Amino acid sequence: MSAETLTQTAPVGSGTAVTAAGRMKALARAELTLLWRSRATLFAALFVPLTLPFTFRLTVEEIDLEEAGLSVGSVILPATIGFSLLFAVYSSLVSVYAARREELVLKRLRTGELRDAEILAGAALPSVLIGLAQCLVLAVACAALLDLGAPEAPHYAVVGLLLGLVMWPALAAVVASFSRSVEGAQVAAMPLMLVSMMGSGALVPLEVMPDRLASVCELLPLSPVIALVRGGWTGDLGAYDALGAVATAVAWTVLAVFAVRRWFRWEPRR
Repeated sequence: MSAETLTQTAPVGSGTAVTAAGRMKALARAELTLLWRSRATLFAALFVPLTLPFTFRLTVEEIDLEEAGLSVGSVILPATIGFSLLFAVYSSLVSVYAARREELVLKRLRTGELRDAEILAGAALPSVLIGLAQCLVLAVACAALLDLGAPEAPHYAVVGLLLGLVMWPALAAVVASFSRSVEGAQVAAMPLMLVSMMGSGALVPLEVMPDRLASVCELLPLSPVIALVRGGWTGDLGAYDALGAVATAVAWTVLAVFAVRRWFRWEPRR
């Protein structure tokens, strides 16, 4: 299936009554086929998040976690969720949005029944569902292999995951807006990925950082997800801190949506 076929698969100007869910489902189905044929993107989305957390396990084991009341498992499990959001959702969607824009797919889709939000959401659905499935599988595997057991406050973990699955597609659309090509989009996605991996508490918990540095790092977009997922498993996250994490995630999401509405480009950048 080509990019041109993607616009033919979605219900464009059909003149029949089609719901928003139906339009996004058709677009998501076509997008999933294209994603399946993009081997590099599929590899990064499926396999990189599976290997990274266990690759960094030796680094995590060298950190003095007992003083912070943490264990290796309570660090690695949230990190796996974070890596899935970064690679399966954010990174892949930056490339998808940029590629569809440069191929004029987004421009053609806007001439039909699909609304702007439906186009972006439909294109994001396959990556979001892959990320969700991956997060669930990794959470169960880590809990079993690292002797974490069941989460103490599962509602925190669920809220953190859902916020991440909404926030990171919006951030991907923002980054793709300022990229002039697919290759440029992949490069543009790297700074936020690296900062999030190193400073959001995924590899180095905020609890072991200096207070000033931790106060800054907790404002990064991945930090509230890590905090809520970790707090969901350990049960040590207070209501005040949980509300702060939710507020940070919501603020990033609102800012990202505003930026997309203001600056997203639907035609190739010249």
